[in-house]
Amino acid sequence: MADEYVSLVCDDVPHDVVLTDTGVRVLDVVQVVRRLTGLSLWRSKVLATQIPAVVLVGVPQEDAEEAVTALREVGAQAGAREQPEPGFPRH
Repeated sequence: MADEYVSLVCDDVPHDVVLTDTGVRVLDVVQVVRRLTGLSLWRSKVLATQIPAVVLVGVPQEDAEEAVTALREVGAQAGAREQPEPGFPRH
C-alpha cells in the first residue's frame, strides 16, 4: 500500500499581530492593547512594554489588519505576520 500525502489549502491563514514599538503615546497604546485583547489595564501595560510583543495570536487576516491599523493610529509600530504551517521552521 502506497503512502498518500494530502496538502490542505486554507483560504484564511491565521495571523499574529506583533507590536514592535509603542512610540511616545504609551498610555494610548496600552488602551488599544486592552481593547484588542480584553486583558486588564495592568496586564495590557506589561504586554505593551515587552517589545516585541505578540498582541494577538491566530486571528483572521482582516482582524489582524484592523488591529494593526488601530495600533498605528495611536503612534505605535505594529505588523501582522502569517503563522507558519505546522512542521515548517520560521525564517
